[in-house]
Amino acid sequence: MDHPLRAPLEIEFDYTRSLGPVLSQFMTALAGGRILGARGADGRVHAPPFEYDPVSSEPPGELTEVGPEGTVVSWSWMPEPLEGQPLAGPFAWALIRLDGADTAMLHAVDAEPGAMRTGLRVRARWAQSRVGSIRDIACFEPCDGPAADAGGGGFAEAEAVTGTVTPVRLHYEHTASPGESAYLRGLAERRLLGQRCGVCGRVYVPPRGTCPADGVPTAEEVELPETGTVTTFCVVNVGYPGQRVSPPYVAAAVLLDGADIAFQHLILGCEPGEVRMGLRVRAVWDDSGGISHFAPAGEPDAAYETYAGHL
Repeated sequence: MDHPLRAPLEIEFDYTRSLGPVLSQFMTALAGGRILGARGADGRVHAPPFEYDPVSSEPPGELTEVGPEGTVVSWSWMPEPLEGQPLAGPFAWALIRLDGADTAMLHAVDAEPGAMRTGLRVRARWAQSRVGSIRDIACFEPCDGPAADAGGGGFAEAEAVTGTVTPVRLHYEHTASPGESAYLRGLAERRLLGQRCGVCGRVYVPPRGTCPADGVPTAEEVELPETGTVTTFCVVNVGYPGQRVSPPYVAAAVLLDGADIAFQHLILGCEPGEVRMGLRVRAVWDDSGGISHFAPAGEPDAAYETYAGHL
């Protein structure tokens, strides 16, 4: 039996958001070397500031400066930092109650393992270049001397920060199921393989391993033709970074002949306005052995009744 296929996969995108009136002040202050909190209706100071008071549900009034020193409330040691974390060497994640605040802020503490403890006094270490981000605080570090200037050490006033971009990245190792592995190996040979349920007879492509209707393994392998029918579709008009096909283009659900479930793929080789429900299409293979896209097959449209149960 062939071993299941494995491959490293990566999901990456930049998460962009507007900050609003409260977080805009908070991020702008960070760029200027200051930390701000918000005083709630119960008198407690929250740092970072809330956008809406947890007691009164009202937005905060004028923000108040806190820190830049504080006390470790609780912590967890990170012996082997992961990619993208604040420090390259071992460090602690800690909840830090900044001076003048009543709530704790989560951040990294650059300290020796033996020095890290609850109650440790720490001070913000500012990044060399500040842009209005929580990373403008590079980390916190133990401090034994007198408190630093609460004004941020004379940093220049920063321009208002109204938005933020946060890179999101996930690396993981994907192990394909036996059915999925057979399907992928079939694609390398320009074959479309599915699996049939021994109870209801439905053919699933790509294979699922188990019939979702009957809950039994789908062990019977079925080779399907490279032709099929567009059941539903959408025209994509919005681009994104790294996009391989320039919009507008069509993403459609394609029901292969002999299959009982459609799968999504690109429809190219014609104008987006020419794509329609019932359009007969054929797979176009690329040099790597995968399906590049589907293109019109030049056949009459399929009757609605032949795919009505697959919408």
